[in-house]
Amino acid sequence: MAQISSINGGTDQVLVEETSSVRTFILNRPKQLNALSHQMISQLLELFHVSERDSNVKMIILKGNGRAFCAGGDVTAVVHNVRRGNWKLGADYFREEFTLNYVMATYSKPQVSILNGIVMGGGAGASVHGRFRVATEKSVFAMPETALGLFPDVGASYFYSRLPGFFGEYAGLTGARLDGAEMLACGLATHFVPSERLPLLEQALVKVNTSDPDVISAIISRFSHIPKLKEGSPYHKMKIIDRCFSRRTVEEIISALESEALNKNDDWVSSTIQSLKKASPTSLKISLRSIREGRLQGVGSCLIREYRMVCHVLMGEFSKDFFEGCRALLIDKDRNPKWEPSRLDLIRDDDVDCYFSKIDDEDWEDLKLPPRSNLPPYAIAKL
Repeated sequence: MAQISSINGGTDQVLVEETSSVRTFILNRPKQLNALSHQMISQLLELFHVSERDSNVKMIILKGNGRAFCAGGDVTAVVHNVRRGNWKLGADYFREEFTLNYVMATYSKPQVSILNGIVMGGGAGASVHGRFRVATEKSVFAMPETALGLFPDVGASYFYSRLPGFFGEYAGLTGARLDGAEMLACGLATHFVPSERLPLLEQALVKVNTSDPDVISAIISRFSHIPKLKEGSPYHKMKIIDRCFSRRTVEEIISALESEALNKNDDWVSSTIQSLKKASPTSLKISLRSIREGRLQGVGSCLIREYRMVCHVLMGEFSKDFFEGCRALLIDKDRNPKWEPSRLDLIRDDDVDCYFSKIDDEDWEDLKLPPRSNLPPYAIAKL
């Protein structure tokens, strides 16, 4: 019988179910679509560390309560803290979140994430780095940060840069929403299981007494199948995506898409152009460079670089688009952000370079990732 408990003084933002060899962690802020509070991140980090040290634990299952796995980080709380005058409070949140992403990416035991619902932003970081990601017909995946004045973080420059062709640049710059079938096709998910079969899958998984990924994959495969992509799926547009999103600059990407639009009447091309033109110009430029650099870096280097970038965003020296995006989309909800700079041509290469530099503050430190040992081959490969 599974033992269910809440942790950290009776709070219930993360629930824990225990069997002899499996720990199931349940994100439990359903009204907030399981958005990751600082408390949840701290709890998860502690739970992952404790479970890794416990030789009886062979596997982790991570899932969400309600209609979301996790809709992202609780950035409204971060913005509130930064607006009170201390950007380092916001930096503390991201430092702990990125550390959790790194621990998951280099975990010595398999993590199975059940993605039965919304998976966005920080929710992607809490799942994609793990060994197994189970999508369903209810899955909705997106990294919508460029519409918020941020950039795809939580290690997205690592995992987006490793998607087929230039699909990662497409998804990262536009914030495109992907369904479960598309997640499986591009590799963000490892399996697709109909939601009605999830209870049976979980019953089978909690009986597992091994960390052998081949055994665990075989169990999940018994309940999974390969779904058909919908007719209008962007995954059917890979030739156009590769032609356009392989261009060197954001301006060239948009120009290439506009040329495609002239040649054919394609609603997908038009909506893609509109998504790019609605996004923060600064976010687009730093996001493209981040994903391109990620192609050549391990997951730890990506997270260290992204931490530098997010600290520059929080300081708001060049642009305060993150605060404006959160105001327009999350606080006032007028959905009409006023970006500054307002155009791509107003942003020089030197301005972009600043986001990738160390912070000029004697109290600031680069992200210090915890030492990892006894890693399985798939985790070593990420380094």
